[in-house]
Amino acid sequence: MARYAGPVCKLCRREGEKLFLKGNRCVTVKCSFEKKSYAPGQHGASQRTKLSEYGIQLREKQKVRRIYGVLERQFHNYFQKADLLKGVTGENLLQLLESRLDNTVYRLGFAQSRNQARQMVKHRHFYVNGRLVDIPSYLVKQGDVISVKEKSKRLAVFHDSMRRVRDEDMYPWLTLDKAKMEGTFVEKPNRTDIPIQVQENLIVELYSK
Repeated sequence: MARYAGPVCKLCRREGEKLFLKGNRCVTVKCSFEKKSYAPGQHGASQRTKLSEYGIQLREKQKVRRIYGVLERQFHNYFQKADLLKGVTGENLLQLLESRLDNTVYRLGFAQSRNQARQMVKHRHFYVNGRLVDIPSYLVKQGDVISVKEKSKRLAVFHDSMRRVRDEDMYPWLTLDKAKMEGTFVEKPNRTDIPIQVQENLIVELYSK
């Protein structure tokens, strides 16, 4: 599947805020957003124009899409699926995105960014319930166990990750056994527990036009 391969820092600048697409680098002085927080392009440094209602909705959709690293058609498919589920459509949408395998690998602390997590999944480093899964968009379900492949446990990147993860930083809908290098998707996350500052209702309004 096609994937955005350009400079990710430009995406943060376009949205006017940090999207933490480079993991730990985004919280250091090396983060380019600290030096250039204005939009990319020839006129990016000029004053931003006031957005229309449609523009505000579009920017919110683009922000969520870029945070999770999902392309337009796939994102729209997630929305359609969320709209068919019981409950609040916007919350359903974020729950689906959080249930992606690459995002779950990132949330468990095996990777420093979703992009790195996506590469790890593609390189066949993870099992789901004992079965090898190399599809980043695979949706994990309640009770699913995500574990590092036995051969991959010797890699330094995973040992470094487990040393970096603190138990108190684990998300409420996940549990992690650092010794076994495996985590469990306990339940679907509540909206209040998902740590991204977005107004998902604007996305619903955008697609409802």
